[in-house]
Amino acid sequence: MESVSALFVLTILIASLLASLHFLCRKPSIIGRFRSPKLPLPPGTLGWPYVGETLQLYSQNPNIFFASKQKRYGSIYKTHILGCPCVMISSPEAVRSVLVTRANLFKPTFPASKERMLGKQAIFFNQGDYHAKLRKLVLRAFSPESLKNNFFSHIDFIASSTLESLLRGQTSSINTFKEMKSYTFNVALLSIFGREEFKYRDHLKRCYYILEQGYNSMPINLPGTLFHKAMKARKELAAIVAQTISVRRNQLSMINDNDPTDLLASFMGDAEGLTDNQIADNVIGVIFAARDTTASVITWVFKFLADNPAVLQAVTVIIYHVLFTF
Repeated sequence: MESVSALFVLTILIASLLASLHFLCRKPSIIGRFRSPKLPLPPGTLGWPYVGETLQLYSQNPNIFFASKQKRYGSIYKTHILGCPCVMISSPEAVRSVLVTRANLFKPTFPASKERMLGKQAIFFNQGDYHAKLRKLVLRAFSPESLKNNFFSHIDFIASSTLESLLRGQTSSINTFKEMKSYTFNVALLSIFGREEFKYRDHLKRCYYILEQGYNSMPINLPGTLFHKAMKARKELAAIVAQTISVRRNQLSMINDNDPTDLLASFMGDAEGLTDNQIADNVIGVIFAARDTTASVITWVFKFLADNPAVLQAVTVIIYHVLFTF
């Protein structure tokens, strides 16, 4: 029964990962910068110059800030946070218009702090030929065939360990999103670094947790600020990636094996011509996608299955079929 449960989580992870990568490799837009003051803008307030309403955002629970804005101005309103004037949308119709119906009218933008932390050469922040090349490399490393040949048994072990850990826990409730963030982080490290990830796991996690705390901070690089601490952690992460690349190159020169078995190997392919800085930016970017996008998708999948027993039953049948035929 435990193997079935582990495979169930594993199957959801793979499906969610592919969906997240599709979202990651598109050109979505969440925040639109104001280009012309002559254009009509939705209701709302912009607050102080540069700072905007960031202080109000972090002086309370951010959910309360956005809920109060929505209650006052509706599902579409303007504000100014993290150094960016922006329009916030919350209705399904508006989101569909931005991401699907009129996606060609928008370009991806992120808060300046997040862009500097992830790295400007990450796939999120680029278009054109470079974006297309990165997309090909990422999808090659995470193709179903690659996952099956290189990672399936290892991801299954992570899934089983996660479930066993939750079963041994003494808490009466489980925070699904929190647990999935931890789970997808472990799978992301395995997918990026392969079997070598255990050498760097603890150091990578320590640095990334510090980096994560500064994602939505103001880009003020002064000692003591979250942004300053996050940028120091980011340098450490880049150093770990650089060290791993150096070790890999020495190994490849000795064994002459250019067949990529993980994402780092895919990025390092001689024919691709990526610099070490470009590789580091995209490795950190993929970890970010796993911790946020993929974990969110899996959490919502679990909720959907819990709310729809018939669908859960159909998925369980498929899992049993896969278990005995894979």
